Amino acid sequence: MHRYPRWPIHVILVGVSFLMLIPFYWVLKTSVTGENIFAYPPSVLPRAPHPFYYVDVWYYIPFARYFLNSVVVSLIAIIANVALNAMAGYALTRDFPAKRFVLLLFLSCMMVPFQATIIPAYLITGKLGLLDSYWGLALPQCSTIVCIFVFKASFDAVPRSLIDAARIDGLAEWRIIWKVMMPLAKGAIATNVILAFIWSWNNFLWPLIVTRSADMQTLPLGLARFLSYQEDTTGALYAFCIMVLAPGILLFLLAQKEFIRGLTSGATKG
Repeated sequence: MHRYPRWPIHVILVGVSFLMLIPFYWVLKTSVTGENIFAYPPSVLPRAPHPFYYVDVWYYIPFARYFLNSVVVSLIAIIANVALNAMAGYALTRDFPAKRFVLLLFLSCMMVPFQATIIPAYLITGKLGLLDSYWGLALPQCSTIVCIFVFKASFDAVPRSLIDAARIDGLAEWRIIWKVMMPLAKGAIATNVILAFIWSWNNFLWPLIVTRSADMQTLPLGLARFLSYQEDTTGALYAFCIMVLAPGILLFLLAQKEFIRGLTSGATKG
């Protein structure tokens, strides 16, 4: 069987990747030069780069406080997603009455945008006394249906004989989840961690509604506040964007293999 060379495919993929990285490079270049992005002809290489715009972002607003708030909220969302979604995903792999109805209900709820449920979510958060708090900021992100199905797909790929053997050994259901299923679902865990982090880190609308004090604002709200303080924000604005994007990009690069494995888990059984 004749095999075609693979190098043309790699060349095409490298070219597409290069095109997709151009906006990121342009943001990084503008953040250290402050040049006008509408200048023509545009300069490909940075001219007289300096880190002053990053210093401006740090001192014009309480960036450290906003960063800490975003980190705390994201950590709460990550831990809650891994714990709650794993238990829900395991439950969906078991046989129980009305299982098909529950699956259809979950799938239908995925079509409802968060903006349609934001008023009930706000009222529930207020009744719980969690407004203007870290728990209130993280509450809507503590479990997501997409991530539940990621765990379900990963758990479905585990042989039933392994679970039956654990039951014979006397393990309770919750110990089966944490001692047997979770070590085999590293891809699903990485997917939950990355998605929960990105969704909570970039969330703007919910923190805008539930926060009352400036000390509880997160980085997206800090960006809006920064724009209200600065008029010429070309360099400083992009410096702010780089400082916000860097943690998410770093997390994805560290866990990208497990992330892809988690998204494709369940494609094969066993």
